[in-house]
Amino acid sequence: MTQVTSHPTRRQATTLVFRPTLITIAIAQLVCMQGAYAAAEPENNATANSASVQEVVVSGNKTFAKADHTKAAGFIDEKLLDTPFSVNTWTAQQLQDLQIRLTTDVMKYDASVNDAYNAVGYAEQFSIRGFALDNEYSYRKDGFAIPADGSIPLESKETVEVLKGISGFQSGFATPGGVINYVTKRPTNNDLRSVTTSISERGTLYGTFDLGGMSSGKQFGYRINAAEERMRSYIIGANGNRQFISGAFDWHLSPQSLLQFDFDYQHRAQISAPGFQLTNGTDLPRGIRADMMLNNQPWSKPVDTTDSNIGVRYEYKLDNAWTASVAINKHEFKRNDYTAFPLGCGSANLASGYCANGDYDIYDYQSVGEAKSSWGTQALLNGKFTTGNFQHQFATGLSSSQRKDFFGAYVYDFVGTSNVFNPVVVGQSSNTTGPVLLQRTDKEWSAFLQDAISLNDAWTVHAGIRHLNIERTQLGLSGYQHNYWVSNAALVYKPTQNTSLYASFAQGLEHGTIAPFGTNNQNQLLDPAKSKQIEMGFKSDVTRDLSVSAAVFRIQKPLQYIDSNNNYVQNGTAQHTGLELSALGKITSQLTLSASLTELNATQQDTGNATLEGKRVLDVPKLKATIYADYTVTEVKGLNLNASWQYSGNKAYTPDNSVIIPGYQVYNLGARYVTRIGNTTTTLRFNVDNVLNKFYWRDATQSLGGYLFPGSPRIYKLSAQFDF
Repeated sequence: MTQVTSHPTRRQATTLVFRPTLITIAIAQLVCMQGAYAAAEPENNATANSASVQEVVVSGNKTFAKADHTKAAGFIDEKLLDTPFSVNTWTAQQLQDLQIRLTTDVMKYDASVNDAYNAVGYAEQFSIRGFALDNEYSYRKDGFAIPADGSIPLESKETVEVLKGISGFQSGFATPGGVINYVTKRPTNNDLRSVTTSISERGTLYGTFDLGGMSSGKQFGYRINAAEERMRSYIIGANGNRQFISGAFDWHLSPQSLLQFDFDYQHRAQISAPGFQLTNGTDLPRGIRADMMLNNQPWSKPVDTTDSNIGVRYEYKLDNAWTASVAINKHEFKRNDYTAFPLGCGSANLASGYCANGDYDIYDYQSVGEAKSSWGTQALLNGKFTTGNFQHQFATGLSSSQRKDFFGAYVYDFVGTSNVFNPVVVGQSSNTTGPVLLQRTDKEWSAFLQDAISLNDAWTVHAGIRHLNIERTQLGLSGYQHNYWVSNAALVYKPTQNTSLYASFAQGLEHGTIAPFGTNNQNQLLDPAKSKQIEMGFKSDVTRDLSVSAAVFRIQKPLQYIDSNNNYVQNGTAQHTGLELSALGKITSQLTLSASLTELNATQQDTGNATLEGKRVLDVPKLKATIYADYTVTEVKGLNLNASWQYSGNKAYTPDNSVIIPGYQVYNLGARYVTRIGNTTTTLRFNVDNVLNKFYWRDATQSLGGYLFPGSPRIYKLSAQFDF
């Protein structure tokens, strides 16, 4: 068995001990600061402030306010309207209003994104346009690759961006579906003092604060975020805790130069919930509840992760047209992974699947001391210039990255049999994991160039090219070293200033995977795979506050699969053809709408394997849609009501498409009320997810033996935000 993944884990319930924590201390300090400030005010000022308080009660609708610019499609800061690719962004305000703390909940609002072995308490993993993302390269922090082997904290993120489709030019290595980029919060021009507390699920308690501001001379700025969480998941027993802190600092060394520094640290420990398998290896299991836990042995432990980032960026404005910058990011990740892992039915000779009566085999999985260390650097030159009648927005630069993976021989021992409906206590393995060693090293050096050439007011040509030198070594494997070119090109036509039409072509590159356990060539490292995409789209700012878009695309990439001779090969083509529609903004002064729809035809071609040829790609619906609406109740000042609908068509579960997972619809409701308590702006939020308490399979993956994950049942969320 290859040491590429770890399995879900959990830990025993613990007694909650109340103690002063980072969050409680910070809240107390803020309250004291506010009280001291109020006490120090002269009486006449206090009276004036009291009068002004009555005038600034916030009742506007900010939910799904548009983000206007992005660098997600390259190295040039562009308006979303002018970007010749599909890009979705979510702002910190949107995440706050929707009470979102996990990327999983963000992605519910993008119909092109699906779960891909996304287990509660483990790593959040997704697919975009039907292609599973690479945990090592498809997730980015300020453009730098970071491992997504744990949940990425959102408290310190200003926006979450999804670049859909080929991203080889922008990112180097990444899967062809796209990338998710997390943009760090920067210091605020005005003082920011915000505290949020919430309760949800079966008693999940959460607290966070957000502090920001500038020095009196506007030379130094800061932004500090921290959070603490006691997790009581909707899955009974998937308990845990989380602590997070981050800081971002800006120094304006001169009018031309800016030095930026940021860091973040998160510790998370949670018992993870494994998925369910088919009964007899052929039928969907019956009688399953969304809150059922299979990782429920007395010796079950949590997946314990820590991850940290340190980023430094220096920017110098050469003149009014040109800017140079240098950036570095260092990421560290550590994990101890444990689980009582359910897999197969030995008594019925099923390698994957439950026995007819619900029995399943249990394996004690342990992987202690896993670690990943990565560096990223980038030197960039941006500018504008004119040649003849053509105007250029130009970027060129160099980048490098290096990642090292450490792990030891894991334990994966059969320890007994339990039952889905009548759990049985079994013994634990007496074996321990082997010494942790450097197992894999990836190195990449790149040079790139991007140019957006305005031919006139209506027509713009985009071109980008990147040269990559890559080297991968793996303990016990031969590894490889290659040079590649990847490029993109696009033509944008703007019949009006508020409307654009585009056509684009792009290439991508992803690392080859490792032949899995049980194949004739297990542990063989396949070569990198190159992919290509064509896309045509339409974008329009219908009004200042409402945008709509449409895109059609086709992506092709080499397939990697187990052939009829039990060899893991790279052969044939995965072809994904799709249509995306979206709308975002205000329909009226009171109604804000976000809508997303994706229709996808994803098939496998030229495989030479009759069981795969022409079959649907797994775990991806042909049709998916989501609508979110937020309504301002003018009769009650400060009150907003919201509702959302999420639809997914059926999904193929088995490679031969003999098992199809039913589609589903989920409805959610919420309310937001903004008022004043004393001198403090207070926002109360209440949400009910899955109002009808519908059972559905949200994730149906063949990873690690094939697992089905239920969606969450009805969940209540209540939060209070205080802005001092």
